[in-house]
Amino acid sequence: MVSHIEPPQQVLHTPRRPPSAISRASTTRRHRSSRSQHTTSPASPLNEFPVFAQTGDVDIVICSASGRKEQRYFLHSIILGQCSSFFAIDTKRPPIHNALPAPNPASLSRIGETNSSRSSLDSFDARRWNYVLDWHHTRDNDIPRLVQRPTSQSPPPVSRNKPPASSSAFFRSMSNLSALSLNPQPAAPLGPDDEIMRDYDNLFRIFYNYPPSLSNVNIADAYTESKTLLQLAQMYDALDIVGSRIDHHLLGFQGRLFKQIARYPPSYLKLACLARSRVIYTEALIHVVGQWPQAQPQLVNHVDPIVLDIIEDKVQELEDMKLRIEVRLFRLTLTTSRGERVNPSNGYLDWMAMSLFRQWLAENTTPAPVSILKNSSRPSSSDTASASASASGRSGCQSSSRALVPTKPPASQQSPLPAQSFGRIYRLMGSTNKDAYLNHDECKRFLKLTPEMYSRDNLKRFERRIDELKNLARDAVKPLTRNFLELDLSAVPSTSGRTGTTAPSAGLGYLTCTKVMEEDYPWAT
Repeated sequence: MVSHIEPPQQVLHTPRRPPSAISRASTTRRHRSSRSQHTTSPASPLNEFPVFAQTGDVDIVICSASGRKEQRYFLHSIILGQCSSFFAIDTKRPPIHNALPAPNPASLSRIGETNSSRSSLDSFDARRWNYVLDWHHTRDNDIPRLVQRPTSQSPPPVSRNKPPASSSAFFRSMSNLSALSLNPQPAAPLGPDDEIMRDYDNLFRIFYNYPPSLSNVNIADAYTESKTLLQLAQMYDALDIVGSRIDHHLLGFQGRLFKQIARYPPSYLKLACLARSRVIYTEALIHVVGQWPQAQPQLVNHVDPIVLDIIEDKVQELEDMKLRIEVRLFRLTLTTSRGERVNPSNGYLDWMAMSLFRQWLAENTTPAPVSILKNSSRPSSSDTASASASASGRSGCQSSSRALVPTKPPASQQSPLPAQSFGRIYRLMGSTNKDAYLNHDECKRFLKLTPEMYSRDNLKRFERRIDELKNLARDAVKPLTRNFLELDLSAVPSTSGRTGTTAPSAGLGYLTCTKVMEEDYPWAT
């Protein structure tokens, strides 16, 4: 067996330089590198958003209707196609261009900001797509679309002295510093052309994973800007990409967003359907169902019919649950010490407590009856006379009749609440505060209508029996008092309205117990 012996490796010895030479070389290299950075960066071709001069193949010019304002983008067809179905289909066709001579390779090495370099950009590649805004075929209040144009038909750049592209970061930092100043100057309102250019800029920024320029101070401005941006994204079939960015930006407002949704639920429901925001959609849908049909005119013919079907199903489910609980409330009863149901013969005082509770429940959960008189607001003299005669006839009735039909009902029974205030009534019934409704003063006023029954002991027993009915009602209305909103109902300003209660009613005037399931999202079906 023959073993192969590897030849020894040759070691190269480099002459050692003195430390002074090393320091001079490193210093020279450092100065040379710093000098090369400063001298070559302005001359190097621009290859960052919004102009990718080295790798871009889609030339987009966004200009105002008058042509005085212009913003140019040089982007990539592959990125635009991944984010928008419009560009994915449109860039599959060959670009529209004139018969141009073959580009000079020397012109591809450098692209500056001069007119000659701009012309080099115009003839950069024969496989370049050119888009401009089509203002000629745009009707009033419509958003202009991008259309392909040959290179020679592209609008010429506006002749103005532009700052070098390398200083864009400096101006962005200066704008951020000015925004953080103690006394910021109010921004001038944008015109329609400025808004369109802003929306297109935000669209392309999102395509390249840049945050959109939306208001993060005023939520009303953020909603308006998000709405127009979503409408633009819908035109180019890019809602999947833009919607998530809008959702992330609006949720940054946190509590202010939920209060704004409570003020304008139909508007935010339409926005949530475009942005496919689960949180905003759920919040707005609960408000819309609780207020229905108040929001119906704002949603019909403005949202997908599937959304209207979901709302109607939720409204019907809520009405069925409310009906079941109302039947249970009216069937609440008290029992005697022997376990028998209370009636006028075995517990007259307890039966009066049940009568007062059911009367209060009927008056506050039933819409006001419609009067058959032509003018019920100002009764005639005959009506006044008949009313006085009826009152005098009732004065001679027995004490039990006076208890059932009091001549002067409590304030809580004089004016029923509208249908939109049912939620407030059920929350009062679900409250642990025993003075929320039918408190001590109301019980005392009711019992005094029967003088022979009024005493301190009877009043205490009467209030205890009322409290027993309140405890039974609190358990019955728990399904209706649940709140599936992100909004804290305790922070919502409320008034007592016409309930006749001493304590202000809590929360909104409608029910917020609608539960949104996975199948209730229209984009998930």
